[in-house]
Amino acid sequence: MADTPSSQSAARRWTRTRYRALLRSRGPQSVRFRTRLAILLGAVAIGLAATLFALAADAAGAMFERFVHAYPYAPLVVTPLLFAGLVWLTRRHVPLARGSGIPQVIAAQEDPEEATRSLVSIRTVVGKAVLTLAAVLGGASVGREGPTVQIAAAVMGFSHRLLRVPLRGAVLIAGGAAGVAAAFNTPLAGLLFAIEELASAYEQRVTLLVIAAIVIAGMVAQSLQGDYIYFGLIGAHMSLGSALLAVPVAGVVGGLAGGAFSRLMLGLATGPYRLTRWTKGRPVLFAGLCGLIVAALGCATGLTWGTGYGAARAMITGVDAPLWFGPAKFASTLATAVAGLPGGIFAPSLAVGAGIGNILRAVFPDSPSSAIVILGMVGYFAGVVRAPLTAVIILSETTVSRGLMLPMFAVAFIADWTSALVCREKLYHGLSKTFAMRPAA
Repeated sequence: MADTPSSQSAARRWTRTRYRALLRSRGPQSVRFRTRLAILLGAVAIGLAATLFALAADAAGAMFERFVHAYPYAPLVVTPLLFAGLVWLTRRHVPLARGSGIPQVIAAQEDPEEATRSLVSIRTVVGKAVLTLAAVLGGASVGREGPTVQIAAAVMGFSHRLLRVPLRGAVLIAGGAAGVAAAFNTPLAGLLFAIEELASAYEQRVTLLVIAAIVIAGMVAQSLQGDYIYFGLIGAHMSLGSALLAVPVAGVVGGLAGGAFSRLMLGLATGPYRLTRWTKGRPVLFAGLCGLIVAALGCATGLTWGTGYGAARAMITGVDAPLWFGPAKFASTLATAVAGLPGGIFAPSLAVGAGIGNILRAVFPDSPSSAIVILGMVGYFAGVVRAPLTAVIILSETTVSRGLMLPMFAVAFIADWTSALVCREKLYHGLSKTFAMRPAA
């Protein structure tokens, strides 16, 4: 039967109505389209920001190395004064920029919209970036990875505010994970870090957002920096017999040391101790004393300045290092972290772990030295962060040591369990409680 004119007219009206409905729900003006565009633009901007921040941090570290070479003992005066000045500036102008940056992103999930005006505001992260670079210029034992997480979350929040779309906690998680991936060139580690550490509960939609943000940000970062491997192509491996002996020791030692670091940090940040109350009452003076410790260790050893990347990479490749490097870097990183200035602990923790692995090389002289150092790094990093899957994947991706995966997993889980015996609360989650959600000044 042929269609009547009235039925053809109804079909046209139905098509126009459906088209307008689809345009409203999925077109350029729709919330769905603008949300996807915000994630795309945010991820591109994260890749750019992470690259620029990495280049600036490397330049600042190189400037400090030249300064120390020209004036070996000047940091004994400059570094304590810089620590005190940075803490004074942070507390006065950008108090939410202190510390790593990862606890701020965890706390921001409670109220993402308000967090874009406080914990992850553009003002906060600009101050974070500038003050972190200043800390690197002064020889502080800080890394750029934690600050990159906070910067990335702020960039993702800003893109959503710019396009006037609702902001969910999952979006901040995606931004922070993209920051981790871009900072280390480790996409899988970024994904696992989001699930293990940033997200309070696993959600499938969170994972999809994280993957999209990581892929885009990673492509942008790689197009600017090249497809590099953070520690170089190491490809470490070890026999089953060596692994059965070394894994329990690396896990227990790394877990105990990492748990001790977390407990000391949380004790000085939130503990009910007299020393904690004294540091809270005299933050600038305390920062200066911490800077003096960092400077004394740096001048005495010549190895504990900055992130410790060079020393860690040398130990991974088999270069002999002093056995005291690990404990000295531990003390320098702890003094920097508790001082209250902006800066992360990811890279310094990897250097401390390399120092622990270097000690274990003397215990297991017949095992491959690179493999033992990497196991020490996994054990200590897992002990500090309490994210064993992230620890394994970061070291796997930054050294391309996939033949060491099973021993690394065993070390990480043993270290996580051992660390919990020393410090029951996870470091970043404990520190996130010190950041109250409040509007920016």
